[in-house]
Amino acid sequence: MAKIFTFNSTNMKKNRLSSFIDIRNAIFSEVAIGILANTILLLFHAHNFLLEHRPKSTDLTIGNLALIHIVMLLTVAFMATDTFGSQKTWDDIQCKLVVYLYSSMRGLSICATCLLSVLWAITLSPRNSRLAKFKLRPSHHNLYCTLFLWVFNMFINGSFLLSTIATPNVTSAHLLRVTESCSLRPVIHFLRYVQFVLRTIQDICLLGLMALSSGYMVTLLYRHKRQTQHLQSTKLSPKASPGERATQTILFLMSFFVVMYFWDITVSWFSRMLWDIDSVRMCVQMLVGNGYASISPLVLISTEKRIIKVLKYIWVRWH
Repeated sequence: MAKIFTFNSTNMKKNRLSSFIDIRNAIFSEVAIGILANTILLLFHAHNFLLEHRPKSTDLTIGNLALIHIVMLLTVAFMATDTFGSQKTWDDIQCKLVVYLYSSMRGLSICATCLLSVLWAITLSPRNSRLAKFKLRPSHHNLYCTLFLWVFNMFINGSFLLSTIATPNVTSAHLLRVTESCSLRPVIHFLRYVQFVLRTIQDICLLGLMALSSGYMVTLLYRHKRQTQHLQSTKLSPKASPGERATQTILFLMSFFVVMYFWDITVSWFSRMLWDIDSVRMCVQMLVGNGYASISPLVLISTEKRIIKVLKYIWVRWH
């Protein structure tokens, strides 16, 4: 019986180790693909915004979203390296910096996604609508809005600079482990309350704006489809216009983001309620929670014909 128990225990450990390795490989693959795709997207839209005579209103926002996701995925890579058994332990400064950047970038991701949704709704709005007047606003208003969102998110995540500490080889019921070297300790009740209120207000407002802009775009798409059905012959196969395809892409991103957002909120809430998170659950949360940062640039690149042409040209030259 003892031999059977030992054999089963060994198999369980091997299976757990195999799953752990598979999750590790998946996380690093996701991070690598995400950083590459976001870099391509950032360079393309930065070129458009800085060098084009008349850049699109969404160039700055998409470039900003790509930059946010690059920083976020880089911090994920550092956290994953520490989680999967790095030989070098981190000190307090490294832990505070990585956790603070990661939390700030996650907050900025929802801000930039919401801003992209609103800007695209404004772009699609008819000339006689109330939103049409915002099309004439100069691009520096968009820049000011982006800078404000950066400063605001950096501010409301400041408590992580106080609550994050280095805890290598330390186990305590009062600490919430983030990586192998870093943990979160309970902060002053007032600071935790202020951060919770600010984050909640921000998320509710942004999700509300995303819902309104998405609903508005769906309405415009429906109206446009009805008009084209009257104009087109029944013999012709209706094809979606570039504007329609771009709108469908934005709507897909909004839906995908909301699913990932609530999944992450649910897992994080249970972890904080239990004040405990094991390494496997943490890795799965890291893998799925950052899926939007890796998939969204691929979806956006698929709508940009110029990027696809350049990538095809590079592929042909290399092969």
